[in-house]
Amino acid sequence: MSDETGPARPDASGTAATAAETAPPETASTKTAPATGAGLTRRALLVGVGAAGGAGAMFAAMGALGLAPESQDRDFTPPRHSDFSLTGRGAAKVVVLGAGVAGLTCAYELGKAGYDCTVLEASGRVGGRNLTLRAGDRLDELGGETQTAAFEEGIYFNAGAARIAAWMVTMDYCRELGVPVEIFVNNNASAYVYTQDMSAPLRARAARADLYGYVAELLAKASNTGALDRRLTADDRERLAEFLRRFGDLGPDLAYRRDSRRRGFETYPGVGEGVSVGTASSLRDVLAANTGRYVTMDFGYDQVMPMFQPVGGMDTITDALADAVGRDRIRTGTPVTGVRNLPDGVEVTHRGGTGEGVVRADYCVATLPPHLFARLPHNLGTPVTAALRTPVPVSAGKIGLEYGRRWWEIDDRIYGGASETDLDITHIWYPSHGFHSRGGLVVGYYNVEENAEAYTGLSHRERRNRALTQGKKIHGEKYRAELRSSVSIAWRRQPYIEGGWASWPSFDAAFDLLQRPAGRVYFAGDWLTHLTAWQAGAMESARRAVTDLHRRVLQATS
Repeated sequence: MSDETGPARPDASGTAATAAETAPPETASTKTAPATGAGLTRRALLVGVGAAGGAGAMFAAMGALGLAPESQDRDFTPPRHSDFSLTGRGAAKVVVLGAGVAGLTCAYELGKAGYDCTVLEASGRVGGRNLTLRAGDRLDELGGETQTAAFEEGIYFNAGAARIAAWMVTMDYCRELGVPVEIFVNNNASAYVYTQDMSAPLRARAARADLYGYVAELLAKASNTGALDRRLTADDRERLAEFLRRFGDLGPDLAYRRDSRRRGFETYPGVGEGVSVGTASSLRDVLAANTGRYVTMDFGYDQVMPMFQPVGGMDTITDALADAVGRDRIRTGTPVTGVRNLPDGVEVTHRGGTGEGVVRADYCVATLPPHLFARLPHNLGTPVTAALRTPVPVSAGKIGLEYGRRWWEIDDRIYGGASETDLDITHIWYPSHGFHSRGGLVVGYYNVEENAEAYTGLSHRERRNRALTQGKKIHGEKYRAELRSSVSIAWRRQPYIEGGWASWPSFDAAFDLLQRPAGRVYFAGDWLTHLTAWQAGAMESARRAVTDLHRRVLQATS
C-alpha cells in the first residue's frame, strides 16, 4: 500500500527523502493544520505534516518529537512462554539416540522436567536432516565423494528442511527459543511454469490466468445453456455467473478475455499503459500444456502462504535446541551399535572416542531412521524389527547454485518463490532473503523419488551439469555462464540417514505398534506421525514420546 504522495526519492546526497522534505516551500506553507487559541499543538502539527507529506513524513516528525522510535531495535527478543510442558518433576536417566530435530526436542523437554539426558549422535554434527551448508562446510557421501562448500561469506544453502507453515509447532519452538523468522515466499506469480509440452516457459500468472479463465468460461456457458438447471436455482445461476466473471475475467459473452491483464506485461504500466504479454493460446493448447498441477501446488494446507523460515538458515533451530539441551550432554561421532532392554533399565552400546562404549540408563528414546534401527542388534522382539522395516526410505535431493549476480531479481523480477516444471529438476527455488544483495543462491532442483533417483547415483559434477542443462530451458545461457559455485546432496547417500524421509505404505498395525514403547525403549520421529518429512512431525512425535515416558515415571514413583 502506498500513500498519496508516492514513494520516497533520493536527494542529492543519495538519502531517501520524503515528499514533504522535497516539496517547494509554498506547498508546505499552504497546507498547515489550523492552530488553536493556545498555539499550534503537536497533534495539529502532525496532522498538517501528514496532509502535506503523507504517513512517512508524519512518522519522521513523530520521531523528531520523541513520540516514535527513529528506527526498529533489531535485537528484538520475543516472548519465551512455552506452549508445552511436562507436569511434575522426573528423576530418571534417559539416553536419546540421535541429535536430529526429534532427538533434540526430546532431550530439551525432558531436561526441563528434571531428567538427566545423554544424546548419542552418530555423525559429527547435530541437526540430522536439518542441514544448512555455509562456506567451508564439508559434505561426505556414502561411496566416498566429498564436497566442500565454496560459497561467499553470508551465502547459505538449506540442504534439508527449508520452510515452515504458520500453524506448525515448529513456529512455537522458534518463539520459545528466540529464533527470529522471516517470510518464505512459497508462491510467486512472476516465476515460471515450464512443461515439456510447451514451446517456451510461461510466467506463472499467465498460466494460472489462462487455466482459470477457460475453466470459468466452460462452466459459465454450461450454466447459461441450462446444463446445470437440475442443480441450480435461478438465483444460484446468477450468483455463479457473477463469481465466474470475476474468477476467470470473462467478458459479457462469458468468454475468457484472452488478452486479460492478469496474464502480465512485457512492460508494466507507468507513464504509459504498458505492453501486455500477448493473448492466450487456445483452450486445446492450454490443456495440452498440462500446467494444472503446477498452478495448484500451494492449495494444500501444508503449502499455503504465509510460510516462514528462520533468519540466517534453518539450522538456527537445531543449534538453539542443542544449546538449550547443553552441548556437554550431546556426544557426536558416536554411532550406536546395539540396544538392550534390561530388567531395570536399558543398555546402549556405541563406537566413538576411544573405541567401544556402553551407556546405561533408566529409559531410551530412539529417534534413528527406522530402516537403520532395524539393522541394529537388539532384544526388542521380532515384531518390532518387522515394524521398523515397514516404512520405506524415500530418495530426495537438492542442489545449491551460487551466483555472483542476482539475475533472477534484476533480469526476471523474481523475488522468492519457485518455477515449477515437469523436468527431473521439478523446481527452481529463488531465495526469500538477501533481496538486492550482490549475489545469492538458487536451489537448482529439489526432487524426490524417481526424479531424485536420476541424480542420486551421479557424481556432484554430473548432477550439476544435468541440473544446469535443464535449468537453461527456463532461464537461458546465463543459468550456466554466471554460476559461481555449487553443492548437491543425495539424501539416500548421507551416512547415518540414508533417505530424505521414511514413508509408510499404510498407517496400519506396524505404525500403531511403534507408537508404544518396547520395554523401556520409546520411538520418536516425523515418520511416526502424519506429518512425515516435516520438522513439525518430529517435534509432535517427540512430545508424545516424552509425555508417555513422563507419565510412566510419575506412576512408578507415586
